[in-house]
Amino acid sequence: MNSLIDKYNIPGPRYTSYPTVPYWDETTFSPEGWKESVIRSFHESNAEEGISIYIHLPFCEALCTFCACHKRITKQHSVEVPYLESVLKEWKLYLELFNEKPKLKELHLGGGTPTFFSPENLRTLLEGIFSSVDIAEHPEFSFEGHPNNTTREHLQTLYDLGFRRVSFGVQDYDPKVQKAINRIQPFENVKNVTEWAKEIGYRGISHDLVFGLPHQTWEAMEHTIRKTMELKPDRLAFYSYAHVPWVKGVGQRGFDENDLPSGEEKRRLYEDGKKLLQDLGYIEVGMDHFSLEHDDLYQSLIHKKLHRNFMGYTSSNTQLMVGLGMSAISDSWYAFAQNVKTVEEYQKMVEEGQIPVVKGHILNEEDLTVRRHILNLMCQLETKFDVNNSFPELENALDMLKEMENDGLVEINGTEVKITEAGRAFTRNVAMVFDLRMMRNKPETRIFSMTI
Repeated sequence: MNSLIDKYNIPGPRYTSYPTVPYWDETTFSPEGWKESVIRSFHESNAEEGISIYIHLPFCEALCTFCACHKRITKQHSVEVPYLESVLKEWKLYLELFNEKPKLKELHLGGGTPTFFSPENLRTLLEGIFSSVDIAEHPEFSFEGHPNNTTREHLQTLYDLGFRRVSFGVQDYDPKVQKAINRIQPFENVKNVTEWAKEIGYRGISHDLVFGLPHQTWEAMEHTIRKTMELKPDRLAFYSYAHVPWVKGVGQRGFDENDLPSGEEKRRLYEDGKKLLQDLGYIEVGMDHFSLEHDDLYQSLIHKKLHRNFMGYTSSNTQLMVGLGMSAISDSWYAFAQNVKTVEEYQKMVEEGQIPVVKGHILNEEDLTVRRHILNLMCQLETKFDVNNSFPELENALDMLKEMENDGLVEINGTEVKITEAGRAFTRNVAMVFDLRMMRNKPETRIFSMTI
């Protein structure tokens, strides 16, 4: 295994989209082209599957130094109402593009820290959204809760509004690791919010754990997993820490890089952590995610309905996902668009009646083909492609895949490629074989975290 780690531990995307953001072609993108793709996607999919909405709530009271998300650090809660008013104004701009009422299938509140906002203000936001949509028969509403500031009132308010899923960011229970990442979070806080959520009736409680953090050891990781098992969440995200300190504003220079586990140590954290989770009854779903057998995420995997987008893995597959808020990314299947990355510019553009996109990408036929292959690999761990009827560069993919087959990472059967159990840890590497845009224009500088 160590030799494979040395061979395949290279910088690579996490593939929440294809093309990945660094390879978006902004020369062919325009706000008008984006609107046209949204209208097309809405009319193709709204009546049947409905749409998804992602709302980015960027405020945090403190900077966690492992975080690579777009956020705004402040303790001034006076920012809440003006920001949420802007989000509702942006949503109205999208409503103007549709000539029928949207059917809302999926809604996610991400951050930042969604529970930075008061329950009352979140209710106002959501009631504003819900007043303009029809709710699908089995909606999937979820939010990210910070264990230190999520109150029972937050949980009850959102439950009453239809939310049934919540994810709590745990990361690690070791005090030394928590200090290094500026995330002091006692187990009792996580225990309280998890038990409240269960008592209220949430059925999709998730904990986020991160391996590869500064000062992290296997002993600390094992302790974190066993403490997590005391609470038995329905699902777990077991992420590799993405070290990208060169990205502006991420705050990942708050510790010495020498404090990070070595590649071999980090691999052990994953391999032993994965084995322990499986011994404790969790099943690996896709990449980085585990769930108990009763959870919808596992059921979606079994029935081949698992989907992946900018929100991560989801059991709902919607063609159109509208991202609202500063830096939010939208996906119409035919195009991607990202909003401006500062609160001030976002609010200004919305106030002026503009959908506040700053960049994006219109997918061509080749992109759509490759996107489907990568999505298949990330969600179902398999895909089928015919080299003879594909793009010329994909012929090179077969040679690379044969080398991966020799290493036991994939199985090739005619036109079908399957990732093996041993290859699960290298899913990102297998997907990279199909990434034609990166193949043609390999980055000269580091732009992605390591794959392992």
